[in-house]
Amino acid sequence: MTGTTGSAGPSEAQGTRTFPYKLVATDLDGTLLRSDDTVSARTREALAAVTAAGAAHIVVTGRAVPWTRHILDDLGYQGLAVCGQGAQVYDAGEHRLLTSVTLDRQLAGLALAKIEAEVGPLLLAASRDGLDGEVLVGPGYRVHDGPLPVVPIRDAADLWSAPLNKVYVQHPTLSDDELAAVATEVAGGLVGVTMAGAGIVELLPLGLSKATGLSLAARRLGAKAVDTIAFGDMPNDIPMFAWAAHSVAMANAHADLKAVAGEVTSTNEEDGIAVVLERLLAQP
Repeated sequence: MTGTTGSAGPSEAQGTRTFPYKLVATDLDGTLLRSDDTVSARTREALAAVTAAGAAHIVVTGRAVPWTRHILDDLGYQGLAVCGQGAQVYDAGEHRLLTSVTLDRQLAGLALAKIEAEVGPLLLAASRDGLDGEVLVGPGYRVHDGPLPVVPIRDAADLWSAPLNKVYVQHPTLSDDELAAVATEVAGGLVGVTMAGAGIVELLPLGLSKATGLSLAARRLGAKAVDTIAFGDMPNDIPMFAWAAHSVAMANAHADLKAVAGEVTSTNEEDGIAVVLERLLAQP
């Protein structure tokens, strides 16, 4: 079993069910996780039933490993996870990185200069590479309330002192959609640009996405795109949706993701993943 939710095992009847996909790929925030960063008992049970039916569950998240590991440990998750928008393939059972892609800091600096020439000064943060990579937060950058650790810095130049997997950008007045659009237009030939959540616009290695990381992990699991169902809620899930055979957006998803989804399920608070998995398990 690739990933386990740590819940009690499915019933014997569930264990004999069939499931039409070999791989179930789920985003974390706004998708698998509720607003309190927990996974409901119903969703845990649905994922356990799916894995008992022979499929693998794989987490595919924008969070880097240090911000993901505690959630996977709480779930009892033992399989592979794709972290950092596809930059990292992480073996949760062995607590080790299998692959890691870093951002070219010279290109990222040039991209930032181009964006700032267009819209003015940006507020910056960055995620350092590695199993214990810190998230550095520059002056003025707005951090979401919660338990995830960050390291405040006074000088934005300190962001560049070690290898990074992403840079976060915010603007004092532009919306996330507006900032992402400008960044893509003026710097999209240098870096990847994605929006992963409210206040989270990211600059990534060019060509990197959740789809690239998921395809690498799927190959290790002996699965292909045609074998995969994917769940998500934000524009950074669009490449994963394009790669997977079937895509499911949460009811709380960004409009851009809903527009390309194969279907829309209930919200993350209403067990939207479980709703779909239970339906598929019930099919003859």
